[in-house]
Amino acid sequence: MIRIAIDAMGGDFGPEVTLDGAARALERQPDIQFIIFGLEDQCLPILEKYPKLKAKTTFHHCEVAIRMDEKPSQALRRGRYASSMWKSIEAVKLKEADVAVSAGNTGALMAMSKFCLRTMANVERPAIAGIWPTLRGESIVLDVGATIGADSQQLLDYALMGGAMARALFEVRRPTVGLLNVGVEEIKGQEEVKEAGRLLREANIDTIEYFGFVEGDDIGKGTVDVVVTEGFTGNIALKAAEGTARQIADFLRASISRTWVAKLGYLLAKSAFDRVREKMDPRKVNGGVFLGLNGIVIKSHGGTDGEGYAAAIKVGYEMVRNGLFEKIEADLKKYHTLRVPPSGAQEETAQEI
Repeated sequence: MIRIAIDAMGGDFGPEVTLDGAARALERQPDIQFIIFGLEDQCLPILEKYPKLKAKTTFHHCEVAIRMDEKPSQALRRGRYASSMWKSIEAVKLKEADVAVSAGNTGALMAMSKFCLRTMANVERPAIAGIWPTLRGESIVLDVGATIGADSQQLLDYALMGGAMARALFEVRRPTVGLLNVGVEEIKGQEEVKEAGRLLREANIDTIEYFGFVEGDDIGKGTVDVVVTEGFTGNIALKAAEGTARQIADFLRASISRTWVAKLGYLLAKSAFDRVREKMDPRKVNGGVFLGLNGIVIKSHGGTDGEGYAAAIKVGYEMVRNGLFEKIEADLKKYHTLRVPPSGAQEETAQEI
């Protein structure tokens, strides 16, 4: 039984969407046990509509719901220990749940997750990893907005964590990893990115295969399983891709409805259009994973519907089922053990000098 903690008050629509999503997820993954946190006067009437979900749920009333426009510092002061967001994360810390899922305020969720769970050993900054639809299937991109900027060592840590996530989600034995850059040549890019490339080449890590530099168009091509960048660039890439997908959809709708010939063509090619719509549906890849913390937290889009929220729950489910945390912990420990020589070796080197 996989235990999932739900922040029922998170997102633009609160319990109406989060509980609907939980009910959908339970239909597909019946071995889930839910721990739901929220305001009882809003949650319990909705929960009554889903008897199967209610039977697999432990509900806890919380007095505070974090607003979507609340500043992280304000949310942390007001909601620490009492909010549905904090309680869902705390359930992971206390080992009462295996993963927490929230559609709430991203900044507040990251601040509370860092404060409550803390970062893993040797990880300076956590990252948000997103699942990206590609021509080959799906890839993982990180960081897509947890922190702004990253040095070479942090980018290498992201590569290790992203590789562990790819192994957990895609069940790839040795995923390919690329560093997002302005060109594929080794002389191009910022110094931090070039240095991260050198570290990855020299590290000879057996859990990932370092591909080299990749460019923006390689993300959609699916050139590598994992694309690594810092949060500023990653978030811009994510928002640009989402906006482009909506723009293309609007263009298609406008073109199809322009003439009767276009409408007829749409009817004849409807199955093809349906496949494209299914592939570009952002709900299918909803769910960013917070990596580098002592526990798993999933961030759903705030404006998603029940289907999208169910997809975010599934991401958390798969991360637990395939041992994401254990894979990241083992990979980081192995790398940093090899990177730092034993104390005896350091003393011998000092004596030689």
